[in-house]
Amino acid sequence: MTAALDIHSKKRVLLIAANPGTSPTTGWPVGFWWAELTHPYWVFTEAGYDVDIVSPKGGDLQTDGYSDPEDPSGYSAHDLISLGFKKSESHAALLRGTRAIADVALDSYDAIFLAGGQSPMVTMIDDAELHAFVARAYEAGKIVAVVCHGTCVLLKTRLSNGDLLVKGKTWTGFANSEEAFADAFVGMKIQPFWIEDEARNLPDTNFVVAGLFKPFAVRDGNLITGQQQYSGAAAAELVVTALGR
Repeated sequence: MTAALDIHSKKRVLLIAANPGTSPTTGWPVGFWWAELTHPYWVFTEAGYDVDIVSPKGGDLQTDGYSDPEDPSGYSAHDLISLGFKKSESHAALLRGTRAIADVALDSYDAIFLAGGQSPMVTMIDDAELHAFVARAYEAGKIVAVVCHGTCVLLKTRLSNGDLLVKGKTWTGFANSEEAFADAFVGMKIQPFWIEDEARNLPDTNFVVAGLFKPFAVRDGNLITGQQQYSGAAAAELVVTALGR
């Protein structure tokens, strides 16, 4: 009986990763960023949480090439957590045949966590169903966490009263300085827009950033945001602080 009670008392997190897409600026196939899924997954499972990985539309997921620790560029070669996740068949299988959010019982979860990557800027920015799902989670009192380019959804997610979710909130996301660095690294414009520019044009919200590619996450009530790929674990830790172990 005690074991059964322990199982049912576990915290549950819904980890949402973007579906595959194609960048309108580079023509590259785009997906989610490895570290923004695997590092939070590690934090949550180490805290004893149950974690389900889903996507807005369902199906097999694809990662951004530069986020792959085995990519020839070596850009993410340091990411041993993602390498371990990728090499573990049971974990890698979690990225195949994901459920769509339309098939998710939101009431079953204590928090939702949106991973970033390049795909959100294409597939999530105008996804009204996803925005409504995020708003429902927030209004139901769930913790809503979003990192890196996934924060583009907060530019358009509105609550039932018509206000932007980020109205009156302090939050973060991918910084202009980081966009400029990434563009210089690959020698071309990568993103169709920059989140920081768009966020600073919104009224009644406080968008903040920290150092270039430094771990940085912010909690404002039930909203938790992380700046970029090095902030996924930091954002996840804030979720654990909010929910307890």
